[in-house]
Amino acid sequence: MTQPYTFHAGEATVLAADGQFTDAMPEILIGRVDGPVGQAFANMMAQTKGHTAMFAIRACNQLVRPATITVPKVTLKDMANIDLFGGVVQSATADAVIDCVIEGIIPKDVANDLCIISLVWIDPRCATHAELDKKDMYRTNYEATKLAIKRALNNEPSIDELIANRHTIKHDMDDWS
Repeated sequence: MTQPYTFHAGEATVLAADGQFTDAMPEILIGRVDGPVGQAFANMMAQTKGHTAMFAIRACNQLVRPATITVPKVTLKDMANIDLFGGVVQSATADAVIDCVIEGIIPKDVANDLCIISLVWIDPRCATHAELDKKDMYRTNYEATKLAIKRALNNEPSIDELIANRHTIKHDMDDWS
């Protein structure tokens, strides 16, 4: 890992079970509270309609360390989606962060010196889906958040990997080339 944790970016995608709209695609910034990530973190405390930022908490009075703020990538237009964001997604994110500390992905001795910004995806169809599986939504968000943090702190993918696969890997939504 690069010290002193100035700015690390990572992302991951974990797909939902068949028939669900619970894919998770967090985009993570992690860095020191006294650096550019800390400045961005503080600036995100201002709320924007439809994109309410929330701390990742495990339960009331249980803010995780490193302090983590979650922000939806899409506009949350109704209470059903807001409840998913402030419930299942918030919980999965918080659990993933603390488990990263427990597992040593995030060193415990710097947990109070770092902060995390997590941009999270909630498919607008999710909340109204008749067969919504909140356990699957938790699973995808938990797994993807842990993986994104690990990738961020390990600078993955490496520049060598990106160069090597430049002409062999396409964007998942690529129907234009």
